[in-house]
Amino acid sequence: MKIEIAKTAGFCMGVRRAVELALDAPGKHAEPIFTYGPLIHNPQVLGLFAEKGISVLESIPEKGHGTVLIRAHGVPPADKERLADAGFQVVDATCPRVIRVQTIIRVHARKGYAAIIVGDRDHPEVVGLVGYAGDMGHVVSSMAELDALPAFEKAIIVAQTTQNLRFYGKVKAWAAETFPHYKTFDTICDSTEKRQAEVKQLAGRVDAVVVVGGKQSGNTRRLAEIAAETGKPAFHIETEVELDGCGLDGVEQVGITAGASTPNWIIKRVYRELERLPSKRQNGAARAVNTLIKVLLLVNVYVAVGAGCLCFACAKLMAIPTEIAPISVAVLYVLSMHLLNHLTGTAEDEYNDPERARFYRQHRLALSAISIAAGSFGLLSASAIGGVAFVSLLVMSLLGLSYNLYLIPASLGYRFRRIKDIPGSKTILIAAAWGVVVAILPGFTGNSASVVSVGAVFVWATALVFARTAFFDLLDVQGDRIIGKETLPILLGDRRTFDLLKKILIGCMILPAAMAAIGVFSKLGFLLIFCPAVMFKLIRSYEKGRMLPGMHMEFLVESLFLLSGLLTLVWMIVSN
Repeated sequence: MKIEIAKTAGFCMGVRRAVELALDAPGKHAEPIFTYGPLIHNPQVLGLFAEKGISVLESIPEKGHGTVLIRAHGVPPADKERLADAGFQVVDATCPRVIRVQTIIRVHARKGYAAIIVGDRDHPEVVGLVGYAGDMGHVVSSMAELDALPAFEKAIIVAQTTQNLRFYGKVKAWAAETFPHYKTFDTICDSTEKRQAEVKQLAGRVDAVVVVGGKQSGNTRRLAEIAAETGKPAFHIETEVELDGCGLDGVEQVGITAGASTPNWIIKRVYRELERLPSKRQNGAARAVNTLIKVLLLVNVYVAVGAGCLCFACAKLMAIPTEIAPISVAVLYVLSMHLLNHLTGTAEDEYNDPERARFYRQHRLALSAISIAAGSFGLLSASAIGGVAFVSLLVMSLLGLSYNLYLIPASLGYRFRRIKDIPGSKTILIAAAWGVVVAILPGFTGNSASVVSVGAVFVWATALVFARTAFFDLLDVQGDRIIGKETLPILLGDRRTFDLLKKILIGCMILPAAMAAIGVFSKLGFLLIFCPAVMFKLIRSYEKGRMLPGMHMEFLVESLFLLSGLLTLVWMIVSN
């Protein structure tokens, strides 16, 4: 099955801003925290807020305390005043696009203009807009209602920001022909325009369209309507559970789009569920291969073998003998460390990779035993190399075990009480740990590598692993944001992180070739530029929407380290 995700699927700018304001509110604003009405139209996000103690305030009491967030759809200005008068601290999470429409109505209402608002009469955004128009506001949702309006001496026409673009086009044509003195404003959000145009194009390329989002979300319902109008089967679902009733097992090409209030983790779950459907129709051999790959990825055996391959490549880059002990240390330490990370990181996996979270819950004891055994045998292998290697690995293991522990008492008032609390620490520490076991330990323990070559190989390997780990952080940014993790993409933003990773990978292409050219590395350095080059290509493909997150992408990214070992073998055979 070929799956295509619309580029505009998921949170729009206004929803993302509102959700982030809500997630940041506890500890930043006076508690308890409320939203005045549902912040957005997505039951999964609202359920998340409830788990975090953020309640929905359905009506305004005479007296209150704490903080109230104004929903992304906006509210009438009188409601804001009443909330403040009741004693609440008011945080306005209204979408900036909605604020623009409110401003247009308010400015013209003061000049005596009637406001014709094209939208759903009971939608919270429209209710808020009417509040700015007062008695001069008129809501229409059909051409018949528009024709029934009296003629106004002066009027403006605006649309709900998520209104159907084609219908609003008819309204503007009607106004130009019937009442040319009316002022019309293009207030449909550009995100809405793009989604509606894209779903038509998407439907033309696939056999069926799955629209993901809340059933109460107006913009999501419109996407489903537009998809259905193309004649292709269209299914509006809220979660992946509803896919069972869609009958998509035999479909060859499926398109996924989502409303502006649909979080990425829900889209990702739907994608992963669709990704699994073809396996139900595969023959025994193909199904066995897919199952094996899935298990190797889930248990982190595949990435651990990749670490061994990278260690092998680094040894040959430094032109030192290949020994089994350093490679064993790399494989066992990485296996233990990554298992531990997922065993202690099930909270973020619930959003980023629910299948992995379920797997780790179900097999927690067995995976814990494997992690402990791998760590212990890794230390044993390190002791065979020498005392320095053993102590180094022991220190790194203790740091890994203490990552989630509170090391500084709360009474001291420090913000960063755990290693985990340091922004971006996980990405940096994982990359540095890999660099130590694949480059430093083999280079400085009983071999004749120069300090310069060891240092340069360490920088190259660490940068390559950093790019890999930060890229996965980019894929998981919403889930991490929800549980309060401050990963690199959260600190820098998506765009700056992508730019940083591409620059790092370009450096990873230049460094081995340059070091090989001046004799610091072996000639293998010229061949190993392919590893960062392939990673660069994967990132660019993801940016352009040609590569989608899922098991296949994870497999390709982790395969880069196996590629380093394969290239090293080829180089050894050819050079001999």
